[in-house]
Amino acid sequence: MIGKVAFCFPGQGSQEVGMGAAIAAAYPASQAVFDTAAAALGFDLAALCFDGPLDALSATDVTQPALLAASLASLAAVREAGVAADVAVGHSVGEYGALVAAGAVEAADAFRLVRARGIATAAAAEASPGAMAAILGLDDGVLERLCAGIDGVWAANYNCPGQLVVSGTGPGVDALISAATEAGARRAMRLNVAGGFHSPLTATAATTLAPAIAATAFSEPLIGFFSTTTCGYETAETIPRVLVEQLSAPVRFTQSVQALVADGVTLFVELGAGSVLSGLVKRIDRSVQAVSVSTPEHVTRLLEVVRG
Repeated sequence: MIGKVAFCFPGQGSQEVGMGAAIAAAYPASQAVFDTAAAALGFDLAALCFDGPLDALSATDVTQPALLAASLASLAAVREAGVAADVAVGHSVGEYGALVAAGAVEAADAFRLVRARGIATAAAAEASPGAMAAILGLDDGVLERLCAGIDGVWAANYNCPGQLVVSGTGPGVDALISAATEAGARRAMRLNVAGGFHSPLTATAATTLAPAIAATAFSEPLIGFFSTTTCGYETAETIPRVLVEQLSAPVRFTQSVQALVADGVTLFVELGAGSVLSGLVKRIDRSVQAVSVSTPEHVTRLLEVVRG
């Protein structure tokens, strides 16, 4: 029997050419999402999502609204199919999709914000060069102690038990990779990213984006909005602060999924490109179900799960 349902929204790294195309062709409400994006941003986001090229799609200021569009297109299709959620949660920039799903912000405003967020984070990465690395096979506590003993490196993404991403200066990340390897990590490898995101190195992005967030109208969520920045439910009053803090704070996806399971969530529905979050959910707690939705066929599969 299905308990509570959580809609999940992926972050940067899940982008791929073709995302959203099939679902937009099948659902007018999904195509309308891309129309809203074009009107809000002033360029044809659908063309980049559907046809690429990947280099253009992977530019941070394009990737972030593109991921939002793909997620909201899947959300529109799932809602048209009659599936509702009790809570929405997102990984990093995915929190903006979760806010739209929760009814806390209008889609057009979310597109403008994530475009500005992409520009701000890219500028911060250029001004304060950094790096990120994925560390596999160590307990979070061990890795946190290693970070505490090395200058210029911090825990950035708690993805699932045994998989943590660190962020920091190039020398700091290299030193952490060496220390993690010596501590018995199964793998420790640099990621192909443009900066040290979700760390103090991107604090300037928060300063840059804060006025745009402050000028945006946020409503009280109609379903729960659970933040992976604070690991808690947030309100219209606290959401602006969370969106500023998330730029330099770690993403606590592991802890958030654990808290949601404790709160009765038994089905996690990942909406948008890829299936990264679904895989992480299954590694965090094998007792729950996780389904990714990015095509019409996925919508059919989700309905089968919901109906038992």
